[in-house]
Amino acid sequence: MAPRPTASILIVDDDGRNLMALQALLEDMGHQLVPAASGGEALRHLLRKEFAAILLDAQMPGMDGFETARLIRQRERLRHTPIIFLTGAYEDSFSMFRGYEAGAVDYLVKPVVPEVLKSKIAVFVELYLNNTRLAGEVAERKLIEEQLRQSEENLRALATHLQSVREEERIGIAREIHDELGQALTGLKMDLTWLVNHLPAAQKPLVKKADSMFDLIDGTIRSVRRIATGLRPEVLDEGGLAAAIRWQALDFQKRTGIRCTVELPPDGLEPDQGRATAVFRIFQEVLTNVARHANATRVDIALKVDRDNLVLEVQDNGKGIVEHLARNSKSLGLLGMRERALLFKGRVEIAGNSGKGTHVKVLIPVSR
Repeated sequence: MAPRPTASILIVDDDGRNLMALQALLEDMGHQLVPAASGGEALRHLLRKEFAAILLDAQMPGMDGFETARLIRQRERLRHTPIIFLTGAYEDSFSMFRGYEAGAVDYLVKPVVPEVLKSKIAVFVELYLNNTRLAGEVAERKLIEEQLRQSEENLRALATHLQSVREEERIGIAREIHDELGQALTGLKMDLTWLVNHLPAAQKPLVKKADSMFDLIDGTIRSVRRIATGLRPEVLDEGGLAAAIRWQALDFQKRTGIRCTVELPPDGLEPDQGRATAVFRIFQEVLTNVARHANATRVDIALKVDRDNLVLEVQDNGKGIVEHLARNSKSLGLLGMRERALLFKGRVEIAGNSGKGTHVKVLIPVSR
């Protein structure tokens, strides 16, 4: 069995016989009893130790119980420690009032009734132990919350790093595909052109085959450009975010047949590469969701700066997302959008209106 929790009781009385009597009376309760023969000694004990309750003699030479109680109550840590005044039967009600004014929670008249004193001490000890246990639980919970917050920050930092690495890899792969494969295919086309030019005119089957090879090379070049652009659009790095938004909207309109209107800010909007990439990738995910789920025929796109926020708004005229789906934490696409925004202390707001479409608003601080 676990040991029964105990507490400390401070007993203050200038009469040694009273101290011994009170200790003998309370010792069977199993708590630690700390005697003090003066108010000054009591204050020194209180500086070093926590007490569940204080038994304080009202009349003592020098610093009496009332002054001692007032000094105790001046300390924030001791403001709620229960003080029980012990007084002689001859003391009047004015003294009791002084005690309560000084911070007493109860009054007992000497000689005390053992059962009454023990019951009062038991109540205050139980309250102290419950508060101590609760404070421990609160501290533990705060520690757990701090650990969770730190873990979340670490995960977010890792996600930032991984996304940065991923974007760098995309840029590198796109550049290699464009430069290496593009140049190789261009060189192959030039060699094939030279070969065709040197074929005898009578070799019509070879000329026909060469024309087929030209078509294959041209198709491969287009595929290389499409793959490289899908990995990292050159326009995002060369023309900036606004130009990339316009290009992506036009490409989306051409591929899906969904009409797009684009409203862009005046020249000069150039967020850093991280924010530009985040907004552009979120925009791509929004358009993907429109194509897959919205059944829309029109998408209105606006990019602007509102105070210190870079704001992207996308409104379609489709069926409208259902609220519980907009908040679905298991949707990886929506989760990815929100996480990209959170990396820059931003947010993504999604609202749907049945039959009237879905509105997506992305806000990314640009000055933090």
